[in-house]
Formats: sequence, C-alpha cells, structure tokens
Amino acid sequence: MSNEILYILLPDYAAHEAVYLSQAIASDEYAMKEHPKYVNKVVAPTLESVKSIGGFRTVPDYSFDTMPDDYAALVLIGGFGWNTPVAEQVVPIVKRAVEKGKIVGAICNAASFMAKHGLLNAVKHTGNGLDQLKIWGGENYTNSNGYLQQQAVSDGRIVTANGSATLEFAKELLLLLENDTLERIEMYYQFNKQGFCSLFSIE
Repeated sequence: MSNEILYILLPDYAAHEAVYLSQAIASDEYAMKEHPKYVNKVVAPTLESVKSIGGFRTVPDYSFDTMPDDYAALVLIGGFGWNTPVAEQVVPIVKRAVEKGKIVGAICNAASFMAKHGLLNAVKHTGNGLDQLKIWGGENYTNSNGYLQQQAVSDGRIVTANGSATLEFAKELLLLLENDTLERIEMYYQFNKQGFCSLFSIE
C-alpha cells in the first residue's frame, strides 16, 4: 500500500483545516521527520495552483486525472468549493475510496458534500450541524439518526468533523493511520488544545 496521504483541495479551500494533520504527518516536536511513515500530497482539479479562502496558493502534486489509485488515506479539506460544479468530479474518487475500504476524512463543507452523495448513510458522523447535512443531502441523506453532535466522529474508516474541529479531525485520522503511539498522538493533541502556557506553567 502506498504511504501517500492525498488532500483534495478545491478552489477557496479552508487552509487551516489541513494544518494539524499535515504537520503531525511530516514532523514531530523536534523537527522534520527523517523517515515519516506517511507523505503528504495535494490533489486539485488540475495541476494549476489552487487558491485558499485567505488567498494562499498551493501547487498540487496531482490533478484528478493523474492521482494514483493506491494511497493510504483520502482527506477532503473544507471550503466554499464543495457546493460548486467542480466538486462533482470528486464523487467517483470518493466512492472508489469507500468501496476499497480506504481511510476517508471529510471536514466542514466536505462532510456536507459526503451527505449530499449518500456517503454517510452507513456510518456515524458529524459535520456543520444536522440541518446543513439535511439541506445539502436532500433525499440522498437518509441517516440523520447517525449524526452525532460532536467535534469529530470516526466510524469504520470514515472521519467527519465540523469546521471548527481541525485538531479533533487530525487526532481521529492520526489514530486510524496509526501514525504514532497512542501516547504521542494524545500528547500532540493536548499540546495544541491546551497550549504551551497551560501545560508548562512556571511556578
């Protein structure tokens, strides 16, 4: 199995939603990992740079046409592009990933996109509120009973999160990926959740 984690970025993506996960994959508390277990790769509609909500531009490693079939996880980063026509090109990509039992993460509007295409009907999940999932999902979303009012939810090999749950989203994916020991993943989570001053107070 390839060790690449593929992040799908659409125009006007939410850059902050990829930060904690990608950082933990590539580095530890000391520096960049010399031999990381996984490698971060960006996928976009084309090989042209894709602009975030805040104006940052990212040059993708792959386009939808050139991305590999084998990878460790598929991560859909939220933003304003998930309710536009270009997002429809992602549907077969995600469906294949789910069918093959790949790890799939979807945060913010990407979770609503999953609901829209019936991809949350067999798992417990969360997102930007049940009302938004129902609006986006329409008749294709039949699992409102599976919705949990939590920051992030991991069920099977699918992780969903709301747009304020970047850190929780990362933690659940890191656990599924077994990126590190349980203790080190928890340490990473607590360090970023509580902050340096809370954890390392000076007497």
